[in-house]
Amino acid sequence: MPTPLLEHSPSPVVSNSIYGRVVNWFRPAPAIPRKSPEEIATAYPIFRWRIFEATFIAYAAYYLVRNNLSPVQVDLGHALGYDKTMLGSILACSAGAYGIGKFVLGQCADRANAKRFLLVGLVLTAAMNFAFGLSRDFPVHLILWTVNGFVQGMGSGPCLRSLAHWYSVRERGTVFGIWNVSHNVGGAAAGIVAAKCTEYFGWPSAFYVPGALALLCASYVFFRMYDTPQSVGMPPVEEYIAGGQFTKGPHTQERELSIREIFFGYLLRNRILWFLGAATFFAHFARYSIIDWGPTYLREVKGASLTDGGMSIVVSEGAGIFGMLVMGWLSDRVGGRRGMISALSMLPLVLAFQGLIMVPPNHLWLEFIIFGVLGFFAYGPLMLMGVMSLDFTSKKAVATAGGFIALFGYTGRMVEGLALGWLAQHYGWKLSLDCVIGCVLIGFILLCFTWNTRPRS
Repeated sequence: MPTPLLEHSPSPVVSNSIYGRVVNWFRPAPAIPRKSPEEIATAYPIFRWRIFEATFIAYAAYYLVRNNLSPVQVDLGHALGYDKTMLGSILACSAGAYGIGKFVLGQCADRANAKRFLLVGLVLTAAMNFAFGLSRDFPVHLILWTVNGFVQGMGSGPCLRSLAHWYSVRERGTVFGIWNVSHNVGGAAAGIVAAKCTEYFGWPSAFYVPGALALLCASYVFFRMYDTPQSVGMPPVEEYIAGGQFTKGPHTQERELSIREIFFGYLLRNRILWFLGAATFFAHFARYSIIDWGPTYLREVKGASLTDGGMSIVVSEGAGIFGMLVMGWLSDRVGGRRGMISALSMLPLVLAFQGLIMVPPNHLWLEFIIFGVLGFFAYGPLMLMGVMSLDFTSKKAVATAGGFIALFGYTGRMVEGLALGWLAQHYGWKLSLDCVIGCVLIGFILLCFTWNTRPRS
């Protein structure tokens, strides 16, 4: 597998047309002369923390303006006359667009300034939320949430690129386990904010308020985030982790790979990525059945209130935090065998989904415990599969690899949005949950093929 060269002159500036100016504005930040060894030793940990903090907050904000629909879809449906099939179509189209966006825009993110790419995506997704709250028409809502799904694809890629440049392979299980908590923080906040806003101010506020918060987070990230270590006069992370003697060298910049090199050198011929992609399809089906339909299931079958339905997301997201931390740490302790940890984590999900069927109404405390189990074991494997996609690629192709996995995953979510809504509408929730259990078992079988895989470096 090709290894990126360290010395390379910056890529040529594109033409001065409007398109060229946009491309040039998004280009990776150029390397600057390296700082003194003393400055590097002092400043590197500070910069690493700032990158981690900025990407954490930014990605939590992305979830705040993506997961805010499911807690209020019952109220939206009642207000505008949307049935489950219509609501499922909105969720499905958004999920499909998100998967395509993560793949397509991930390739752009691998060759872009991470800070600028991340900020533009936050602003665009906030705008889609404002427009969604203003509309009362189903086709418009379908289009807006689909576009929102696509521009949401601008969030993951630059975060992965930044973390891969500032943190080494041997740190990834732990670091990504902690960083992935941003999913849960943003998702849990979306459940609370959307439900409370709808309860007091009506469903449109569930999109206005998260949109405003996303813009606020974008402003914060603007002042805190940087691109690569070389763009601030620091050595590559591999040199920093090795603990060598830092020299005050000339202007250097790692080579950015071409799209052809990324696509053919690191993607299409990578057998592990194909297994991970297939497994992610079914794992996403299970995970998003909790997020997209969990609140609705509790309200329609178990007699929960609007607030209780929103709390189910908070519980699952909160438990998911601990699940990712534990599984990320474990994967580093067992030598990077993340496939084994992921496969084993799928089995408790079967029992938890079965328990969701069996628990009678008016036992909300028990339902919340089950949602906690679901969150704990559903988020860890997905996080680890994302880390595995980075383990087997170059740090110059991580956004593309992550997008490739996400394309499968959010195709699974798209199918889930359509299938579960349709099944619940016509055949009831029992068959819907049986379908989810089947997907979990298929995901377990596929992950067994990655049982003994370890990072290559």
